[in-house]
Amino acid sequence: MFVITQFIGLYVVNHYLVDEHELPYGMQTPEIETDQEYFALFPFIVMAFIIAIFIMFLLSKFNIEFILKLWFFIVVAIALGLSFNVVLTKFQYASLIAFVIALPLAYIKIYKQNFLVHNFTELLIYPGIAAVFVPLLNLWTIIALLIMISLYDIWAVWHSGFMQNMAKYQIKKLNVFSGFFVPYASKKMKAKIKQMKATLTESELKKKRIRINVAILGGGDVIFPIITSGVMLKLFGFYPALFVVIGATLGLTYLLIRSEKKKFYPAMPFITAGIFAGMILSYFLL
Repeated sequence: MFVITQFIGLYVVNHYLVDEHELPYGMQTPEIETDQEYFALFPFIVMAFIIAIFIMFLLSKFNIEFILKLWFFIVVAIALGLSFNVVLTKFQYASLIAFVIALPLAYIKIYKQNFLVHNFTELLIYPGIAAVFVPLLNLWTIIALLIMISLYDIWAVWHSGFMQNMAKYQIKKLNVFSGFFVPYASKKMKAKIKQMKATLTESELKKKRIRINVAILGGGDVIFPIITSGVMLKLFGFYPALFVVIGATLGLTYLLIRSEKKKFYPAMPFITAGIFAGMILSYFLL
């Protein structure tokens, strides 16, 4: 799912950036031409992330779930609309049709919690969001952003526990999670479920509470590699962007191989290391 999303992201970013189609829904970004303009804009991008994290923390602290859900719903609907618009661009009123398609999917994702809809929409949300941020970054600002996000991820997971608390809050309280979400059961639990299906009626089975494991990958771990590959696509072309995708995937793969079950890990440091390796290799090989 991670790899598929990266390539969808490159396709969406290429549509809006390289092919010069305008972003709909008022998402148009200013035209930036010099490095000085990128550097001047960078603090505002960082501040936007900080404010978003602070607002989410504040709303979760006071258990204002309906505002958080509405926020997620709006972001998901717009992001899906941006991605669907790429496919429908040849049709008249493409952006409107895309948004009409996005609305029910966003509603099911946020308010009905369907597992398949959740993961399907995740494939398209991050490419849409990346298309908004890629025009605002150059090589040096995306490198700085990756380092900052990686350091934040280390602090939030291994030191403060903020990331774990937010993930648990989203899953248990909001019934919404921004990232890939894959439930799975152990062999022992699968055998127990099979036995229950054989001995209980369907109505009795629905009343049973079954504890299963969940594999999760946060949305930030998916979107920042897309933004980085998009910046590389903008500046240097497809193959350097492809090196970033490969590097990010290898970094995540290394983490998944080395990680232990029932533990939280900051994925961004590993993904960022892979991205930097991909950038360096593309510089020397291409």
